Amino acid sequence: MSTGKALQDYSLDALRAGDRVEFARLVEANYEMIYRLAIRMVNDPQDAEDILQETFLKAYRHLKGFDGRSRLSTWLYRIATNEALMFLRRKKLDTVSIDETPDMADDDQEPVQIVDWCCMPEEEMMSSEAKSYLDQAVGKLAPNLRVVFVLRDIQGLDTQEVSQVLDLSETAVKTRLSRARMQLREELSGYYGSKLREGKPV
Repeated sequence: MSTGKALQDYSLDALRAGDRVEFARLVEANYEMIYRLAIRMVNDPQDAEDILQETFLKAYRHLKGFDGRSRLSTWLYRIATNEALMFLRRKKLDTVSIDETPDMADDDQEPVQIVDWCCMPEEEMMSSEAKSYLDQAVGKLAPNLRVVFVLRDIQGLDTQEVSQVLDLSETAVKTRLSRARMQLREELSGYYGSKLREGKPV
């Protein structure tokens, strides 16, 4: 799991006192992970940079209130996640809250045929075109599903930490992750299926 340095690697007293050198260490250790989260959520480098900057500005302003019960990286993820979701709401891309229960109304629909990728060479599945299509597919997920998928499957957090970041039960995290994975499989099955039918490399 890549979640930055552990809490004990920093001087919490110095951070709470506004020590800029110690805060710079915190930023350096967690900059990349927060940017990766932001870019996967909003799919735009400039917007991701804005979210990154706002995340650390808010962290700096509110460090005095950090109680130390969780990892600093978990706390930063929570700030960044909230910033990304607020950005998406402002852009009116989606208004689904991370606190809403996923809509289960479509669970009784006919299952979508999933293409068997077992015989595809790995290099074809991970081509630049395939990666680009995956990014597009992730971007089509509703934010409440997207954020769980990004945190769990891309950022590598475990279920317990994702539940802490999003303030959800572990059961809710697992449910949303399962739905996100299934939607991505359905989306990507169409892509890989067409390539297989056309006999073209992926």
